[in-house]
Amino acid sequence: MLSDPLDLEAWQAELDAVKLRLGRLFGRKDARDQAALYLDGLLGAVERKNGWQLAEYVGAARPWRIQRVLSQAQWDQGAARDLCRTYTLERLGDPDGVLVIDETGFVKKGTKSAGVARQYSGTAGRVENCQIGVFLAYASRHGHALIDRALYLPKDWSEDPARRAAAAIPEEVAFATKPALAIRLIERALEAGVPCSWVLGDEIYGSDRRLRMALEQREKPFVLAVRGNEKLWSLLDGDMGQHAAADLAAAVPEGGWQRLSAGAGSKGERLYDWARVRLVRPQEPPWDHWLLIRRHRKDPEDLAYYVVFGPAETSLATLARVAGRRWTIEECFAAAKQETGLDGYEIRSWHGWYRHITLSMLALAFLAVLRAKLQPQKGAASKVGLPAWCRSACRSFAVLSPACGRRSGHPIAA
Repeated sequence: MLSDPLDLEAWQAELDAVKLRLGRLFGRKDARDQAALYLDGLLGAVERKNGWQLAEYVGAARPWRIQRVLSQAQWDQGAARDLCRTYTLERLGDPDGVLVIDETGFVKKGTKSAGVARQYSGTAGRVENCQIGVFLAYASRHGHALIDRALYLPKDWSEDPARRAAAAIPEEVAFATKPALAIRLIERALEAGVPCSWVLGDEIYGSDRRLRMALEQREKPFVLAVRGNEKLWSLLDGDMGQHAAADLAAAVPEGGWQRLSAGAGSKGERLYDWARVRLVRPQEPPWDHWLLIRRHRKDPEDLAYYVVFGPAETSLATLARVAGRRWTIEECFAAAKQETGLDGYEIRSWHGWYRHITLSMLALAFLAVLRAKLQPQKGAASKVGLPAWCRSACRSFAVLSPACGRRSGHPIAA
């Protein structure tokens, strides 16, 4: 932990600046103050970031006033999302940055929370009673954070007027698949001028042809994971047609594989065997399409597949490193749930979900900025793991924030 008073003052000034920008979204001083306290609570050592515990943390006897930030206060959560994105890009933006799309689940009890249903959650690895949020992360050499979000509304919900009304779901919100939500988030980022060189995503999004076509039309390179049974136009054993990704991988000769790094991990470079197969698409220079294949070094049967659209001169080593950057959004989810209460809410309404999630994302962006400032002083920045930087940032925040520092339960006292 850093102890230089000048550094601590600079960090306090950073947080105050974030609160000032957030406060401009509120017309009333009381709501503005409560939003600032809500942000303090999200950054503090609170086991569950619900109304009661946040209120106790900031010294309130009852949760009603702080809960109004999510319910009754007049403010625009869309403008807060834009603030989060702008703030992130001011500190972490880089022409070589990437956009990463993924989803995460929020396990819930009952049937009244907006969008809750028995549905598959990749987070839990099984069918759960949960809400699903689709998220967009931004990652660069400076750091990574979440910059946009969308609550998935199952079709049963979209066609049930009574449940919609009870959860205050706007009339204009219609059913949309997760890839369709992803397209909206990505297009919103690109239209806002987010600097990025690639778009990344897992199989749910990579297997959606409309998403891939939307990116191609924008001439935005992508590396999107697909399943082994994904049919792709290519040449296999002299046969031009649609072939499964797994069959194309099986035909790669042993000499066609290269051992390359997918980027640095907590234990050093993440080495895999990589190969690519050119796909047949009506592309024109300077673009090309490939099937990218990743093989585990110790288990040749452990394969991952990616559809790639990008500059024709892109090297295999570059594609391996780009594909390896998809893990950044998983780190964002882990950090946001552990440190800024992404999944700690107890709210049922549509706009309440968006408000809490957006404030959690803003808190995470603040920690990402602190990490970017900490890394040069720590040295060996690439070896600093996310849980460590989150804890370090929170300890620093405890020193800075009177609301946190006076509480013995904060990590600074541990």
